[in-house]
Amino acid sequence: MKHFSKEESSWMYYDWANSAYSIIITTAVFPLFYKSAAMKAGVSAADSTAYLGYTIAITTFILAMLGPILGTIADYQGMKKKFFAFFFAVGIASTASLVLIPSEQWLLLLILYTLTALGFSGSLVFYDAFLIDITTEERLNTVSARGFGLGYIGSTIPFLISIAIIILAQTKTLPLSTVTASKLAFLITAVWWGLFSIPLFKHVHQKYYVEREPRIVRNSFKRLGQTLKHIRSYRALFLFLLAYFFYIDGVGTIISMSTAYGSDLGISSTSLLIILFVTQVVAAPFALLYGRLAEKFTGKKMLYIGIFIYIIVCIYAYFLKTTLDFWILAMLVATSQGGIQALSRSYFAKLVPKQNANEFFGFYNIFGKFASILGPLLVGVTAQMSGNSSSGVFSLILLFIIGLILLKFVPETRADAVDRANDKNVGQSDINLPIMTHNNQDIP
Repeated sequence: MKHFSKEESSWMYYDWANSAYSIIITTAVFPLFYKSAAMKAGVSAADSTAYLGYTIAITTFILAMLGPILGTIADYQGMKKKFFAFFFAVGIASTASLVLIPSEQWLLLLILYTLTALGFSGSLVFYDAFLIDITTEERLNTVSARGFGLGYIGSTIPFLISIAIIILAQTKTLPLSTVTASKLAFLITAVWWGLFSIPLFKHVHQKYYVEREPRIVRNSFKRLGQTLKHIRSYRALFLFLLAYFFYIDGVGTIISMSTAYGSDLGISSTSLLIILFVTQVVAAPFALLYGRLAEKFTGKKMLYIGIFIYIIVCIYAYFLKTTLDFWILAMLVATSQGGIQALSRSYFAKLVPKQNANEFFGFYNIFGKFASILGPLLVGVTAQMSGNSSSGVFSLILLFIIGLILLKFVPETRADAVDRANDKNVGQSDINLPIMTHNNQDIP
């Protein structure tokens, strides 16, 4: 980390911290824990997968509705970290509270999972927006990709500890039930997430902001209205968000429902946990590779490659039958999972006007989260109608293709994201953007 500033390193360590949640709660241990609880309650495999998809859809809908207005308020001086801290606290507390829910109460598990997801995803809205505060535009791809790389590396440590405890409990080497071992994994997640978030709270600060004024909530709604009124001035930026809406939908759905899908195929819980651990290890260097290649070939071209690989994943998933097939599928996902997310974040950061960064990252969130509603619903409905989870995964191919086509029309730089008056007859003077402050100096 010697080539990175203290602010950059501290920001990246939140990826290291929160990735424990991504792998243990979102992807691996919790879905298997929930599926086991649902099965004991007599819920069919297809129905329990569908209910998980519906829960993810409801959760993301709630956050999507809050994203833009909270982001607009967070543009004011000192507000970004306060909102970040609130959602962070909700996520930590609810994740730790999973330990208290009886394993047979599958519905209560889904309700508390909703709170954990709100805290986790809500904190990421403001964490992502901090990217413009901690580095230069030239280093956005590198820093964002390094954050994802650190996240994958960092997540393997608590995940490996959790897997070891669960497997040792299953083999009776440890005097614990599998249920207790899984709950210990939830507690480990909360502790890891909280501990490695400390550097961000200490060293990352909001540098670009709007000066505080009376009635900030009312004025935030007005600023949001101004942005929507002059949306043509941000045509390229919102075109990217539309492309992002579709392709990130498929990415998020595959991540969040992979273990449920593998379980439906008859792959053992132990095999799934080992596969996911190796996926994290493989994904780390590939996330860094995407960042380096983006500096050479541009972020847009690397996004093309990532989307194309996910199209192959969807096709291959339809014919998947064995554990070996699932291994191959997981390794394909590992090559592009982190890269496509990291470059989407840095690409968007290059396009947004800095004085409205939180507001626009709120839109980034709403497009990403609404996408996460469509994908799980698509998988859930298709799985129930066909009685086959593979058909649901295959249906995601449509979303990647649409995203790929839309991305073709998106420019590379912030300068292209705001149309000039002589192009669209909408000048910058028509847009009532607030004053941005950086280091206490007003910048018009």
